[in-house]
Amino acid sequence: MNYGQFLNMVPEFYLVLILIAVFAVDFIMHKSEKKHDVLSAVTMALMAVLPFRIAFLSEPSEAFGGLYVASEAVNVMKVILAFGTLIVLIMAQPWLKTVKRLEGEFYMLVISTLLGMFVMMSSGNFLLFFLGLEMASVPMACMVAFDKWKQNSAEGAAKYILTATFSSGVMLYGISFIYAAAGTLYFGDVAATITASPLAIMGMVFFFSGLGFKISLVPFHFWTADTYQGAPTPVTGYLSVISKGAAALTLCIILMKVFQPLVAYWEYLLYIVIVLSITVANLFAIRQNELKRFMAFSSISQAGYIMLAVVGNGQMGVTALTYYVLVYIVANMAVFTVINVVEHNNGGRTDMAAYNGFYQTNPKLSFLMTLALFSLAGIPPFAGMFSKFFVFMAAAEQGSAAAYFVVFIALINTVVSLYYYLLIVKAMYITKTDSPLPTFQSDSSTKAALAICTAGVALFGVCSCIYEWIAAAGL
Repeated sequence: MNYGQFLNMVPEFYLVLILIAVFAVDFIMHKSEKKHDVLSAVTMALMAVLPFRIAFLSEPSEAFGGLYVASEAVNVMKVILAFGTLIVLIMAQPWLKTVKRLEGEFYMLVISTLLGMFVMMSSGNFLLFFLGLEMASVPMACMVAFDKWKQNSAEGAAKYILTATFSSGVMLYGISFIYAAAGTLYFGDVAATITASPLAIMGMVFFFSGLGFKISLVPFHFWTADTYQGAPTPVTGYLSVISKGAAALTLCIILMKVFQPLVAYWEYLLYIVIVLSITVANLFAIRQNELKRFMAFSSISQAGYIMLAVVGNGQMGVTALTYYVLVYIVANMAVFTVINVVEHNNGGRTDMAAYNGFYQTNPKLSFLMTLALFSLAGIPPFAGMFSKFFVFMAAAEQGSAAAYFVVFIALINTVVSLYYYLLIVKAMYITKTDSPLPTFQSDSSTKAALAICTAGVALFGVCSCIYEWIAAAGL
């Protein structure tokens, strides 16, 4: 084996170097009073370089005979996920000061999960894909349980682990069917040899079910609300955007490239799952009073919109999906940054009643959260409107009556989603209370995260160069 091929895995190689550097700094300064500041500065600096390192110095590459394949589209998504991870680390700073010197472990877990997602997206073989998936899932379970002093955190982690284990078993079962039908695990060879046999169709359905868990699609979503509520808020934000984006692009590429001969079967499966995900999640979101559970059902609905791009089954669909993930990251992380700082300054409360009269005492945070919620709802002129438009266009490009019907249902659901996002706006601006949350000063890391996210919400929709950069990557 030529071990020099590992150098072709540039983003993954750089992430391993970051992981080693963070471990070394954490080990050397474990007794120092300045550990938090130094470790945070080193991690932020290295992670800030990562998106630029991938964008400007990473080329499409292949290693180990097609086991690892990094296309331009995958590299673009890696840039976006690295950017989103940096936002998560910035907004997590107030919480990390409370975790009793365990910030080094948190950073290493986040980097490990991101490494697994990168490997998963760049896989050219079902075996490497599964290894990348597990590399991301196992540290994620530790992150969910990181707040070990809270019962909800342990409960959420237990549900996540049990469901992840079951979904991994179902997925492996499906991969074994695919191997039996095609005689190979390489994506290119499977696409060339697979036919619409009952064995292949069952394998594809089981595989889809396993990844449906990662994306929180209905009916594979039952873990989501409890896990989002129990996990620390920065981890919830990471789960809702970074993990979802990586799994969505991977599923998109595999359906379009590997299972293209079975498109007549997975297309209708996708229609059903999208309609259920958007509709069921919206209906359940209306009934929520706990804000993290509310955002859990919002993320399930958004997952349905993300997968709507795959219906187009073409280049425009991949571009729309990637662009949607980018816009979703900045809008959703803006909301979770506000939730995190309010939780930190309000005794750990995350219920919606805590935001009653919020505008009276904290008008700036209320305004920024409103902008983010409007973007999630798809209200113009914010970036969320443009991302939804491109997703609808990609789905309509398919041209069938079924695709038009799914787009119509999704359009109706945007009205429902606008209603429940306005419930938070109503609590902040209209609902009166005798004891609103006191005025507080946000720390510098919260201001930085909100500045980045708000700029993204305002500019990503009107700056056509962003969409053109994503579209130029190809499939």
